Amino acid sequence: MNNIQLLSEPVASEKTTKPIELYVFIDPLCPNAFKMQSMLKKLQLEYEHYFTWRYVLSTELTTLNCVTRRIKGCLTGADVDITHPALPSLAIKAAELQGKKAANRYIRKLQEHVLLETKNVLSYTSLIDIAKEAKLDQEEFIKDFGSKEAVRAFQCDLYITREMEIDEVPSIVFFNECIEDEGLKVSGMYSYEIYVQILQEMLDEEIVRKPLPTFEELFQRFQYLTTDEVASIYSISVSDAERELKKRMLQQKIERISNDAVTLWRLKQPTFSF
Repeated sequence: MNNIQLLSEPVASEKTTKPIELYVFIDPLCPNAFKMQSMLKKLQLEYEHYFTWRYVLSTELTTLNCVTRRIKGCLTGADVDITHPALPSLAIKAAELQGKKAANRYIRKLQEHVLLETKNVLSYTSLIDIAKEAKLDQEEFIKDFGSKEAVRAFQCDLYITREMEIDEVPSIVFFNECIEDEGLKVSGMYSYEIYVQILQEMLDEEIVRKPLPTFEELFQRFQYLTTDEVASIYSISVSDAERELKKRMLQQKIERISNDAVTLWRLKQPTFSF
């Protein structure tokens, strides 16, 4: 693995009760980000008792000043709507101000629309709508979107990306509890087994895998999953995964949403009659 290297100056992070911390560098709209997140889902399910993690947004941008001024224009009514490549990253940072769980819900809903091509996720108004769908406090989200706090948080991610010399996304940097120790940077994507091996080597002990959840528990944890993700998580064939998913769809437990390019599965949404 030529793309693995040690970092001599790890970034200090908050103390946690778990011995390993992962910095996951992604461009949230990049297809490779979805692959990295799929791997991370399985790693969480089996080994999250050993590690914490955080996303570091590594979107390529030129300037934020112009877009934040235009967001303020939307708030005052001077602009009806704007689109800009920076907006999804700023929206994620605004969601983070409501907590990590809120931000993760927002990212998943955002990426659902990217995969299904159901919204223009570079649009200010679409990103506001997604906050509502992700069950965020919409009033707070609108206030934070384009705020100095959200901009600084995004700039901090870009600074970390530069300081750690991340030149390929997605990438992961592994840190252990000792801040003096070097971090281990893994650039690009590898098989799931490689990340498990790295985790074990950093802990220098035999690691214990947690049992996987049931299908129902899996979908309660993650908003949506692809057939390939389900197959990967349970180490079964895609055809077996699809058969199990269709069985639960017939049982009205999950539902399928799809377009020509992708099929997603999620918990059955309640319907209301009046």
